Amino acid sequence: MQKIILLVTSLTISTWSAQAQAPPPSTQHANTRFEQLGPILPTPNTFRTASGAPGKDYFQNRADYDIKATLDDTNQKITASETITYHNNSTDALPYIWLQVDQNLFKPDATGRTSQTNSISAERGSSFQQLGAMTALNDKDYGQKITSVRDQAGKPIKYTINQTMMRIDLPQPLAPGKSVTFSIDWNFKIVDVKSVGARSGFEFFPKDGNYVYEIAQWFPRLCAYSDVTGWQNKQFLGQGEFTLIFGNYKVALTVPNDHVVGATGELQNPAQILTPTQQKRWNEAKGRGDKPGENPVQIVTQAEAEAAEKAKPGDVKGTKTWIYKADNVRDFAFASSRKFIWDALQPNVEGKRVWAMSLYPKEANPLWGQYSTRLVAHTLRSYSSRTIAYPYPVAYSVHGPVGGMEYPMISFNGARPEPDGTYSEGTKNFLISVVIHEVGHNFFPMIVNSDERQWSWMDEGLNSFLEGLACLEWDADFPAHGIDPQYIVPYMQLDSTQQVSIMSSSDNIPRNTFGPNAYTKPATALNILRETVMGRELFDYAFKEYARRWAFKSPEPADFFRTLEDASGVDLDWFWKGWFFGVQPVDQSLVKVDWFQANSQNPEITKAEARKAAQQRLNTISKQRDALSKDETVVAQDSSMRDFYNRYDPYAVTDEDRKKYQDYLASLSAEERLLAEAGTNFYTLSLKNKGGIPMPVIVRMEFEDGTDSVARFPAEIWRFNDVSIKKVIATPKKVKQWTLDPYYEIADINTEDNTFPPTPQPTRFQLFKQQRQGGGAAGPNPMQQQRQQSPAKQGTGRN
Repeated sequence: MQKIILLVTSLTISTWSAQAQAPPPSTQHANTRFEQLGPILPTPNTFRTASGAPGKDYFQNRADYDIKATLDDTNQKITASETITYHNNSTDALPYIWLQVDQNLFKPDATGRTSQTNSISAERGSSFQQLGAMTALNDKDYGQKITSVRDQAGKPIKYTINQTMMRIDLPQPLAPGKSVTFSIDWNFKIVDVKSVGARSGFEFFPKDGNYVYEIAQWFPRLCAYSDVTGWQNKQFLGQGEFTLIFGNYKVALTVPNDHVVGATGELQNPAQILTPTQQKRWNEAKGRGDKPGENPVQIVTQAEAEAAEKAKPGDVKGTKTWIYKADNVRDFAFASSRKFIWDALQPNVEGKRVWAMSLYPKEANPLWGQYSTRLVAHTLRSYSSRTIAYPYPVAYSVHGPVGGMEYPMISFNGARPEPDGTYSEGTKNFLISVVIHEVGHNFFPMIVNSDERQWSWMDEGLNSFLEGLACLEWDADFPAHGIDPQYIVPYMQLDSTQQVSIMSSSDNIPRNTFGPNAYTKPATALNILRETVMGRELFDYAFKEYARRWAFKSPEPADFFRTLEDASGVDLDWFWKGWFFGVQPVDQSLVKVDWFQANSQNPEITKAEARKAAQQRLNTISKQRDALSKDETVVAQDSSMRDFYNRYDPYAVTDEDRKKYQDYLASLSAEERLLAEAGTNFYTLSLKNKGGIPMPVIVRMEFEDGTDSVARFPAEIWRFNDVSIKKVIATPKKVKQWTLDPYYEIADINTEDNTFPPTPQPTRFQLFKQQRQGGGAAGPNPMQQQRQQSPAKQGTGRN
């Protein structure tokens, strides 16, 4: 090869020398960016291994609950008692145990409600909703009222309540491998979700005077005790969610006679609760949901729900007790109302029939009747295919005041049509995404049981990623922007002082950036791993392995990072550093492109090119003007002034030129001769990493013949210099346009410097009449507009 192209050799040497300079300038961080996370992650041990799998000594404690609760529909109050059996599977003796009493968040003096964590800014002001919430909390006696804590023999046990945490002091330490049983009686007033801004509570409907209850975080429940944190007893401040442990539940819910209830677990006494008609419909729904267009069976119809809501709280005499049993779950929630419509399917999910059901008032129709339960079934199938088969017997979607919140086997979801039954496309899309998202939480964190109080991204981010894939499996045209790299760009464009890393504790993430930080940035990062860094096959296998390893266990971030690398064989430490531990953006720039061609030594080519170059150099403005009088020159008028050189063509190909070229070709190997005769173009791309996060380099080449091609280089291209690099690309075709990140894969925050030659973009300006019109109301949604245009085709609204 050395004999062919001296130019190529020089290119190689210059590129190598540019990358191999030592030591690199202080502005470069390539060595640290591509070093292993090492000391940043916890040291592997017998509880959690270096591969990311649970170790031989991994443990988790558990708590089993027997709960009896009564819903007071007249006073919006719950009175309850529970018997808890707590199992100590750790190697430690526990002198006390901690429980969460989350309803204390709504006490006026709760840390999560005081000015330290929920302030009103004098500069920015506050909304009526914020002020109303504070007033509502001050006016009511909210909080968990503990009336009794007793041991198995009925003797009082000493306890201490610290805000949203409750410590029970045991008579003697609970030894490893032992269990303790105790009981608690309590009551609390249910909060108005919309007034207070809560994750659970009630909604009041003035038109019919009834309530929809979505009840969660309602019973004293065990904190987690683990090898990582010991007791996870960080206070509940409202943002960081819940750190819980698994157990078996038996719950008896006593509600007004005409209420319909949905809850975590399987209903144990349907014959005593359901009417014969409802039981018949229940049986009709069994096995339905596998065929396209197979609609849910209404166990309680809209007409029946409308008839029931004619009663008011206190009108109905008598109660019913709905009994539920749930095994190996980390929490329990329920919903209750006389307003509920109830529909159901029982699709096949990975070889097992699972109840997919929805509860919703008439105000949610027609949107909910058409979509909700079908979405539940779709979500269970989609997530099961990417993680583990859904292990529980049922999954509910409930419509009420909570916009979106998740619990084992039941989720509370928003999205309500207009009173006339129409809805915007945004409302429809929100329903689709929120049902998929909240039902999807059954997998993260209800099964893969991460510490939500500490790491929001481990459930919200992973779940948002799967939500995006499930939405696209629902509708290929769905705007799944939560995983699309270009839609995280505005957040990553923020100044670093306005961001915190994904690896920040949940309660330390600013509220105004909590969504992009905990949801969309990690979801986008996972999508980039899947599509650009690892590829779908490697990523899908590794992600499923993570779910399999940690199903019904409690992983930490290091377990996730290590498992994805262990199962895929891809070193991702540089990626975790950039996307999860840092706040720098992605910003690549294509500074310039230098074009070289190998000197083939073919005289037919080299002399033709030399002639063309000489003609271009001589085509000056003076030469163009002098050509008009060239016939007046001495040589032109006196032929005797001409000699050999007036007739000599230095660019003509001679026999000697041809012979030398043939001798040169004869000295080459077949491989060398092929390269020499190919006329290959060599382009040196000068690239800069202006943002900080090293990412793969994706370059689109548009050729002069109208075709194109994409070259991809891994992020390791930056490992010796993470500030600027040069890359040589060889191609037989001439490139007329170069574009970095042509398919918006890496969340580049500035694409204006991604083309070469630069592609100018016009700055658009708006033309207005002399007086610009002011803004007004958004106006009717498209469904309403259509009805206005075609009044004869109007329907009856909700059905």
